[in-house]
Amino acid sequence: MATLIRNKLSNAATSVSNKSQAKVSGMFARMGFQAATDEEGLGFAACDDLDYEHRQAVQMDILKTDDVGMDATGEPMAEGDSHYQRDGTGPPPSASKDDGMCAELASQNRPKITAWEAGWNVTNAIQGMFVLGLPYAILHGGYLGLFLIIFAAVVCCYTGKILIACLYEENEDGQLVRVRDSYVDIANACCSPRFPRLGGVIVNVAQLIELVMTCILYVVVSGNLMYNSFPTLPVSQKSWAIMATAVLLPCAFLKNLKAVSKFSLLCTLAHFVINILVIAYCLSRARDWAWDKVKFYIDVKKFPISIGIIVFSYTSQIFLPSLEGNMQKPKEFHCMMNWTHIAACILKGLFALVAYLTWADATKEVITDNLPSTIRAVVNIFLVAKALLSYPLPFFAAVEVFEKSLFQQGDRSIFPNCYGEGGRLKSWGLSLRCALVVFTLLMAIYVPHFALLMGLTGSMTGAGLCFLLPSLFHLKLLWRKLLWHHVFFDVAIFVIGGICSISGFIHSMEGLIEAYKYNIND
Repeated sequence: MATLIRNKLSNAATSVSNKSQAKVSGMFARMGFQAATDEEGLGFAACDDLDYEHRQAVQMDILKTDDVGMDATGEPMAEGDSHYQRDGTGPPPSASKDDGMCAELASQNRPKITAWEAGWNVTNAIQGMFVLGLPYAILHGGYLGLFLIIFAAVVCCYTGKILIACLYEENEDGQLVRVRDSYVDIANACCSPRFPRLGGVIVNVAQLIELVMTCILYVVVSGNLMYNSFPTLPVSQKSWAIMATAVLLPCAFLKNLKAVSKFSLLCTLAHFVINILVIAYCLSRARDWAWDKVKFYIDVKKFPISIGIIVFSYTSQIFLPSLEGNMQKPKEFHCMMNWTHIAACILKGLFALVAYLTWADATKEVITDNLPSTIRAVVNIFLVAKALLSYPLPFFAAVEVFEKSLFQQGDRSIFPNCYGEGGRLKSWGLSLRCALVVFTLLMAIYVPHFALLMGLTGSMTGAGLCFLLPSLFHLKLLWRKLLWHHVFFDVAIFVIGGICSISGFIHSMEGLIEAYKYNIND
């Protein structure tokens, strides 16, 4: 009898502990402490269906092991415990009816977020540390650069809305029903039936390039900031980049993002503090602002690069379908997009203008390098810490896309599965991850130019994912139901986006080739 009582008390205590941990984890998830809501994650760690699949897998495990949402005491489980598990310890998938019911219940029980929380996630994506390159864009564009910041905000807000519209179709009763879940699904629908998988391949390649280029930019900015913070030390920018990569090498061993994702909110808050410090310093020198330097002119050779920089700072379309699908009230999505992009436009425009007015023609690629040496080192060290902590998120998402596309498609996979029994990563799979980290280092060493790389990425994948593809998909899927002004906007965005993308890509590549030749000769 005593043993029975002790067992019941132990089970009750364990149940209470598990529920409390689940509630705390769910609270952190709703507050933004998960990879899918981190900045640039972009968008970065939420490659559309990546977040959905992992959340669903975790919820299905709970439903199967705890009697469809009940714990040991018969009470409902607390929602929100999402961990991005990759250890392979869960039960194998099954095609039974019970599993189908579990999947449906898991989809319904996924933790939802409010419009404010969704807006916070979008803000993190479009207000990241890459806004530090916007004053450099004003240097080569003047007032036209400021106009482009506003124009890019309007266009990205519009294309985000039409991208979500492509997820829905009308049923027999004339009601909108969500029939697609991700950017890849939209792309495949546009290319079917002739090429049913071509669109998904194109989107995945674009996402992979953007994620890898983001990792490279983190290494570049780390080396640049450390070199300019301690110019008297006999350490080159390449050496600082190598040391930063040595710190990042353990990312190859990541199985999940539970540990690193907890730093996302802290990193974001630290970045806002740094932006405030920079603006405060600029305001303290308001009497010396060079208003006469801001003119209606453009540097024909370098302004297209500035276009790529501005576009890249607004990229968030990668994870919008997943974000909208996790909102409590999807009807509030349009309103959320409006106020987030209006706020981003105002803040980015003010930050870029105030910083440029302070340093004028001396504005550097990373604006914090213009700060006095007394505070530059402190600010840059915080930025380097933020860059290093943010690196695992796009890296892990790139690995997910890479492995899922090439190694985890079953019979359709090009290569054998990189995971062995028990979900353990094979040695050659680990070698490929290490090679990806080394690749980001080599790119950062041979092309250590933050603005050029950012402009190239924005012109190539940023313009494609934010301008070209959404407008093209919208016309293809919904053209019969579109009003004439929607058709005009879509065509105009596609044409303007195509011109800016091609022009920015050509000039960025020219700059990169020149920089590469200079580094080789040096």
